[in-house]
Amino acid sequence: MTLVLQTDHRLDSSAIADQQFLLRHKKSNAETSGYAGVVLFVHGATYAASLTYDYSVDGLSWMDRMALDGFDCWAIDLLGYGGADRPAAMDARAAYNPPLTDTADAEADVISAIDYILAATGQQQIMLIGYSWGTAICGGVAAAHGDKISRLILLGALWTNIEPRGVRVDGALGAYRLVDSAAAAARWVIGLSEAQIAAVVPPGRIDAWVAATLASDPANSPEKPQILRVPAGVVKDIQTYWTQNIPTYEPAAITPPTMVIMGEWDHETTPEQGWNVFQRLTSAAERRYVVIGEGSHSLPLENQRGALFAVVDSYLKEAL
Repeated sequence: MTLVLQTDHRLDSSAIADQQFLLRHKKSNAETSGYAGVVLFVHGATYAASLTYDYSVDGLSWMDRMALDGFDCWAIDLLGYGGADRPAAMDARAAYNPPLTDTADAEADVISAIDYILAATGQQQIMLIGYSWGTAICGGVAAAHGDKISRLILLGALWTNIEPRGVRVDGALGAYRLVDSAAAAARWVIGLSEAQIAAVVPPGRIDAWVAATLASDPANSPEKPQILRVPAGVVKDIQTYWTQNIPTYEPAAITPPTMVIMGEWDHETTPEQGWNVFQRLTSAAERRYVVIGEGSHSLPLENQRGALFAVVDSYLKEAL
């Protein structure tokens, strides 16, 4: 018997007509599984939810684990990412069109996804998990629609005065950016020593994940060089807002209980950024700040992912 049931839904994006984002649903098929609530995962700037939250490590993805633990799990692939549609501008030269899928576009589609999930499940509220850029998306959604959110988790919380080491474009900014296998692998270990790399991830995992990630782009095939096209809207927002000390949302406007989780060795969204966000959560019903030791920006796929999963599981179940 299949223990985890998966259904993929396609919803119209508010950003571009006749284009759809992907909403993946996973739930346990085990009769003994108790109900733990509804969770929506929102991904970061470069890699889709289906390649982070739903990427299998040692036989199970994070979504699988949460589904088996009783959570009704959903994850969104935003327009241009993972299993979502690729707008026509992504088939043209990047310079021919403006940046695709910025934070405002993402927030609008996440709100649509939340409304869809609440209608489908009959629930009044949802638990929201954002990762990296997804923390800014979820922060904006929670600030404006806190009545729909029972708990918020910000993993690798993005804040201002950042150095966009892994998310950047040299030269003029177009509709999308290109990420090859070398860049994807190098980004995982940004700022880490050889000893830290060995502590973070076993041999072969980075290469396997990179191969799966690049293969997710429908433009790729075994006969042509593998490269990932990624919407550049987030780069536009980093340049316009985050590096200019202008956030896209106000943490003080967030009222649901909120947990900020950071990796000790994250050199992209640093523990200091997470602490800045935590300090500004002055209206949250309850707030927590957690640092996971020996974890980098790719913590959900690393050796310390078990510690991350345990912290998240415990926090969300407090809402029961």
